Amino acid sequence: MSSPQFWLFLCRFVFDGATMLLWGSAIFLCTLVPHGLRWQLWARAAVLRRSAVFSLTLASLLSLPVHTAIIGDGWRDAVRFDMLYSVATETTIGTAWLCQMAGIALLMCLIRASESLVIQGTALTGALLLASLAITGHAAMGEGIYNRLHQANDIIHLLTAGAWLGALPIVLMLLPCLTIPGTASDAKKALMRFSTGGHVVVVTVMLTGIVSTLLILDGLPLDWAYPYQRLLASKILIVVGMALLAIFNRYVLVPRMRRSTSAMRYFYWVTLIEIVLSFTALLLVAWLGMLDPN
Repeated sequence: MSSPQFWLFLCRFVFDGATMLLWGSAIFLCTLVPHGLRWQLWARAAVLRRSAVFSLTLASLLSLPVHTAIIGDGWRDAVRFDMLYSVATETTIGTAWLCQMAGIALLMCLIRASESLVIQGTALTGALLLASLAITGHAAMGEGIYNRLHQANDIIHLLTAGAWLGALPIVLMLLPCLTIPGTASDAKKALMRFSTGGHVVVVTVMLTGIVSTLLILDGLPLDWAYPYQRLLASKILIVVGMALLAIFNRYVLVPRMRRSTSAMRYFYWVTLIEIVLSFTALLLVAWLGMLDPN
């Protein structure tokens, strides 16, 4: 059987990715996409959304016994009720897990929610699930006001990164709508809003990332003798690359879409590359959360 550490890495990656997809897609749809197009895209994303809910539910359920195996004496403690109960009720890991279970229960309740509430409810629940990640990990290592500020910064970083990542699949779904007379106007409006709002999101992701790095390392990740700093430097390079691609989309390809069909095709592929890079960054984040910074 694989080590508990490997399964923890897998649970972290799946949970982070699925939750960011839910939060980012829902907040994009309910704030930037015109009402007439919103429900079409929501329905079109049904398979992606259900896959995300299933994945984060499975990852959350597995994470408690995996954490218990790491804290205890291996896999045999992962199936002991007393050990599971202790971890769930006496650790910050357990507090985060209970918050995640509550969030998943809310997502299940939204199955019966009206159309006017389901997107907003999904966005709110996704935000709460992402915020639960700041209860543990490097952001929770400090004490007092330092700890609170670090956690607040991490929550903002998670929400803005998720808004960026989760919106990208919906952006891809928008592109065919640009060529349909009945939806072209709303699709253009949504795309321009995303491009404009993306400035704020990208800047916030980078600023909060810098703050988090300084709080953890008291400097930049320049000592590559430590695996944590090598991986963090790689993640930073990926985020910078994503930001450059977003700028290229906004200022080169979007203006050309009115007169060039090839610009739309290039926009699709650049956005797809952004999605691949974002999940690569999430893989690094899942790994980083398991390492000692120094």
